[in-house]
Amino acid sequence: MTLDLLPTDVEKDLRATVRDLLAERCEAARVREMYDGDRSIVEPLWQAVGRDLGLAGLLIPDELGGAGASAREVAVVLEELGRAVAPVPFLTSAAVATTVLLAISETDLVGRLAEGSVTAALAVPFNTGPESALPDIGVDGTRLTGTVTSVAGALEADVLLVPAGGGLWAVDRATTAPVSSLDMSRQLADVSFDQTEARLVADDATDAIAQGLRAGAALLASEQVGLARWCLEATVGYLKERRQFGRVVGGFQALKHRLADLYTAVESASASAAYAAATLAEGDPDAEIAGAVAAAYCGDLAVRAAEEALQLHGGIGMTWEHPLHLYLKRAKADQIALGSTGSHRRRLAVLVDLPPAGKDT
Repeated sequence: MTLDLLPTDVEKDLRATVRDLLAERCEAARVREMYDGDRSIVEPLWQAVGRDLGLAGLLIPDELGGAGASAREVAVVLEELGRAVAPVPFLTSAAVATTVLLAISETDLVGRLAEGSVTAALAVPFNTGPESALPDIGVDGTRLTGTVTSVAGALEADVLLVPAGGGLWAVDRATTAPVSSLDMSRQLADVSFDQTEARLVADDATDAIAQGLRAGAALLASEQVGLARWCLEATVGYLKERRQFGRVVGGFQALKHRLADLYTAVESASASAAYAAATLAEGDPDAEIAGAVAAAYCGDLAVRAAEEALQLHGGIGMTWEHPLHLYLKRAKADQIALGSTGSHRRRLAVLVDLPPAGKDT
């Protein structure tokens, strides 16, 4: 199947709309306040993104009250959210949880997600990849017992989707304890169940959960591209203005080469993330391979871009007031989210029948 990766007019308009909203309502100074425990930016920003713009239901079909869009539009939104390090649960609710629920054909909860009245999160550690073991939660009738650590999106979620006993359960109330996270703009939480009442939404959800985690990992690559592109553009802009020894720093050949190399890498990451989203949108047989490539490459690239930006900004980049540390922390946290880059490479080797290292080909 030949896929057209050029952005459509709809995608261009969507990108512009989201970027304008984030420029107005997601200032870096407000995001930085989250490291002091002030999370007041989260709810109104998610209200604007999820409900006012209707982006919470992007993946949900029209007949279920959603926008009837595809993974391509979700990738556009995630890239813009990455550029702004936006502290909203779009990835965890509108991408991962929604994909899982659509895979098991759960229409009631999906309808509420579409209208933006409910936010959901899959209750697994944020580093859980498509091939990872799921948490061991006990089931006694309709009650759950156990603890899941480091869950992303749990603090914002109205409903937790809990894998237990091979099925999937919906929990409206659980004990949620915020934890100090490297990336406080996506703060994690430990979730405990103590004979907690739950509603069974699927007897067998193993494949649906794996599908949600695969889609999440592939789409997270677009967020990482947004992070990396912001770091590149901010660094180029800074080096065009910074002067040293009477010269603009950006004129030094060594720095030009570093920036050129980084630009090439960011463009490669952008292409791989776009292809992963396009294959997901079309149900292409190459989707799993494309997703693993994007997850493996973009995770490391985002960290590299943030580290280069930090070094090339010099002393000012090390200050608390400069937003660069927000991007470095998000990039480092994303690098192990939904499976580490190493785990995605190992999965990719299996998918393409690459022989293990050290064995004859």
